[in-house]
Amino acid sequence: MLIKKISLICTLLFFSFGAFADDHVKADDILGYWLTEEKTGVIHIQKDKDNTYYGEIVWIKDIHTGKVKERFDTENPEEKLRKRPILGMKNTWGFKFDGDDEWSGGSIYDPKTGKTYSAKMELDDKNELELRGYVGVPLFGKTTEWTREKSKVPEYIQKK
Repeated sequence: MLIKKISLICTLLFFSFGAFADDHVKADDILGYWLTEEKTGVIHIQKDKDNTYYGEIVWIKDIHTGKVKERFDTENPEEKLRKRPILGMKNTWGFKFDGDDEWSGGSIYDPKTGKTYSAKMELDDKNELELRGYVGVPLFGKTTEWTREKSKVPEYIQKK
């Protein structure tokens, strides 16, 4: 009887730890297409040669709905960059995986304001990414939530 109980407990513990290991976040889980919270852009997160992660703007709502032909980085503090297109721009860079569930040490550029912020990212689950931009320390910042997309054109646009 005691042996059966011990065997049952060991089996339950084995499967519990197995389920926990499957939920563990891996560094490359962040790779892919992410729709911004406002649903106005898609960012393609990729990995550099030096194992840091960066994001490139691959879709902008105004351009793809025909409202404007092209959008430029008009708010950039550097005058020479104000004529560069936003589409194709790297707007996040320098993120390193901490080995647990967070990518930190990065930066994010907001083309709406022309400002660059320190940033960190964390997966809520495989399809929700929290990005926090801040000045100085994360306490003084703003968090936005992005959702995973299957391609660079959001699914809600494809269905129209």
